[in-house]
Amino acid sequence: MIRREFITLIGSAAAWPLAARAQQPGLPVIGFLSTNRSDAFPDYIAAFRQGLAGTGFVEGKNVTIEFRFAEQRLERVPALAMDLVRRKVAVIVTTGADVPAMVAKGATSTIPIVFLTGFDPVKSGLVASLNRPGGNLTGATVIAGQLVAKRLELARELLPAARIIGVLANPNNPNAETDTVEAQAAGRGLAQEIHVLLAESEQEIDAAFTTLARLKADALVLDADPLFAHLRAKIIAIVERQALPTVYYSREYAYAGD
Repeated sequence: MIRREFITLIGSAAAWPLAARAQQPGLPVIGFLSTNRSDAFPDYIAAFRQGLAGTGFVEGKNVTIEFRFAEQRLERVPALAMDLVRRKVAVIVTTGADVPAMVAKGATSTIPIVFLTGFDPVKSGLVASLNRPGGNLTGATVIAGQLVAKRLELARELLPAARIIGVLANPNNPNAETDTVEAQAAGRGLAQEIHVLLAESEQEIDAAFTTLARLKADALVLDADPLFAHLRAKIIAIVERQALPTVYYSREYAYAGD
């Protein structure tokens, strides 16, 4: 994801709901809802604050930010979203795939919601269309999930003699089925053996890498998912230990592996 795009998105959102801000006693309040842990993406939080400052909003001076992190416990998201709604925040910003945006959408039809997702927001039902989102949601996608087939093609290009390429996905992600089907279709087109592995917990990630080692897989393509971002350090450590060439969906993995 390009940092300046995140800054632009949040900066424009900050100047959005003037009417909503006028209703707030004291400082306007921005709600920030994420499935990730609070320390998962410090650069993104810094960009968020920088984007606000670029439009004249400084936390603690003329705006308040209420952060809510689910720490990858998806069952916590509804309660966190409702808490922001009860606080009558001026706008809700969501990150960490589609789940927080979908939950926030179900929690309020009046508070503006700005989402950041790696998937197709029309296909997932967040908005009616890209140019006319409708309702109280708008946002941006970094197109992380839909490119799994392209990442597979890249892995094959880098390793033309690869016998088996693994694709790791989280079955709890609503986009996982589409992504893995597309990866398998791309594999058939390349006459490449694809082995899909599903993991929805840290223990299952360990099991998936054990399977990859047993299969003697030549490479791995990681599907986009907040759980994998949450466990990024662990995944990078295993990949390095197994000397397994891996194509990630985000450059943060490559940076963390330096």
